[in-house]
Amino acid sequence: MPFRQIKLNRRMRERIFVAWAVLSLAAWLFMAAAEIYSPLHAWLHGGTIPDDDDDCAIVAIAHGKIEAVTCDIPVVVPITWIEVSPRVEFSIFIPANTNLSFGRAPPALLAVS
Repeated sequence: MPFRQIKLNRRMRERIFVAWAVLSLAAWLFMAAAEIYSPLHAWLHGGTIPDDDDDCAIVAIAHGKIEAVTCDIPVVVPITWIEVSPRVEFSIFIPANTNLSFGRAPPALLAVS
């Protein structure tokens, strides 16, 4: 059974993008508030903040440990070879009266015909 594609118009796509941006910003602001307000941070951990090894996202934001990962492998670019060969054209003029039988030639003047 093939899947049906859902077609969204431009206005609906813009609303989805705005909603996604608002949700992302709200999550970031919630984590930033938990970073500043330690009772909220403790509540997220279930009552107490672990002192020795706290590897949660809020501590990562506070210490700036969020890093963008880059790939060290170069992208393979396919090589396409396009061969352009010169094209030679020539034509030979052959008068029409030699190809047509006598009396069956095209009109000499278009206005007369």
